[in-house]
Amino acid sequence: MLNIETMRVVRRRGALFAMAAAVVIAGGVAHAAEWVPQKPIRLVVPYGPGGSSDIIARVMASEMSKGLGQQIVVENKPGASGVVAMQDVARSDPDGYTIVLGHVGTLAVNPSMLSSIPYDTDKDFVPITLIAKVPVVFVIHSDVPAKNFKEFIALAKSEPGKLSYGSAGNGSAGHLAFEQLKLVTQTDILHVPYKGTGAQLTDLLGHRTDAASAGLPPFLPHLKSGKLIALAVGSSERLPLIPDVPTVVEEGYPGFESSQWFGFLAPAGTPKEAIDRIQSEAVKALKTNSVSERLKEDASVSVGSTPEEFQAFIFAERTRWGEIVRKANLKAE
Repeated sequence: MLNIETMRVVRRRGALFAMAAAVVIAGGVAHAAEWVPQKPIRLVVPYGPGGSSDIIARVMASEMSKGLGQQIVVENKPGASGVVAMQDVARSDPDGYTIVLGHVGTLAVNPSMLSSIPYDTDKDFVPITLIAKVPVVFVIHSDVPAKNFKEFIALAKSEPGKLSYGSAGNGSAGHLAFEQLKLVTQTDILHVPYKGTGAQLTDLLGHRTDAASAGLPPFLPHLKSGKLIALAVGSSERLPLIPDVPTVVEEGYPGFESSQWFGFLAPAGTPKEAIDRIQSEAVKALKTNSVSERLKEDASVSVGSTPEEFQAFIFAERTRWGEIVRKANLKAE
């Protein structure tokens, strides 16, 4: 028969064993909860090659592939103001192997501008993280008879409807930014939509259009060559890469703010473990020199947010841009 002291020892050992077992089990659960991709991940981009969306997608995909242990394959799928790509992802299996590069146009503008969308922007997607913001730059072809912002606005007012500007498509950041500019400056400038920044830029360089607005990256080489002229930037502060170019605010329009932004989303129903892992790797990638320096080169401001923060940001931006769509009476063409 066991004496009292022996029973106490047995009980202590039993308790310690139970605690150790609980730690092992918890560790096993934590390990099992970490999602490990078993095949490449498809990253769908709603616009064509050459623009800020494509650049950001590819630099992020390259760095994140290292941490995930699987390649992230970028697939450009332009068309219908980003609806083609968004619909593709909304209908994809929610298994973590398909994500989309969300954008101010697809998430904050289309719900107000398009009469119908074949998916529910809120219910069919789950936010992962806000990646970056890219201030919009307003540029013109060097042959346009204006050399600065004030001269261009004066020219537009003297010849209503004669000047034209191109965008990456209806509902794109460049489209909305220029419409916002037209509202505050009370000018009439013709909009010419394209399927992506690359096509837009080709016609601008050929002077088949007069102006454009988009992120700095695709314009920068042509600003340096003198083919294009930067009139102003849409951010609240000047951009380090083009410090001599004023902001629209400095040109006399207080409160003007226009930036593109990008973030990852997945089809609704994607396992939380997959969402958390992709979000974690995205935030890690944004902190690496290879990504952060590349984004700085393109005048992009890296962010990195939680899914909840990204969701709140989308709602706020949708309200703001929805008001601009209403005031400008914008419709899908």
